[in-house]
Amino acid sequence: DVQLVESGGGLVQTGGSLRLSCTTSGVTLDEDAIGWFRQAPGKEREALSCISKIDGVLNYQDSVKGRFTISTDNAKNTVYLQMNSLKPEDTAIYYCAVRRRRCVQVPDYFNAWGQGTQVTVSS
Repeated sequence: DVQLVESGGGLVQTGGSLRLSCTTSGVTLDEDAIGWFRQAPGKEREALSCISKIDGVLNYQDSVKGRFTISTDNAKNTVYLQMNSLKPEDTAIYYCAVRRRRCVQVPDYFNAWGQGTQVTVSS
């Protein structure tokens, strides 16, 4: 079975940093694509970044470029999202998700999701 578990969220002040972890099981990081998404209240889920062996790293949102960085630790079966210079508008539930081989931006094309981790940035 494929399982993804996010952790590392919390409450942080504007300008602070958090590192989110997506710990996977039943996933082969050399073959699968892992994406990070977020969903703020009243808004649609948006893709932030994705990593796969074929595509490398893809970043989708101009609002987080230069501040958020995706990376993997294959030995730990874990994908990270390092978030720096956080802003109140980054407040959302953050999710990781997996699909076979290639990164795509559309959430519906991902097969399995974690439960999400809340990130709250205070002003």
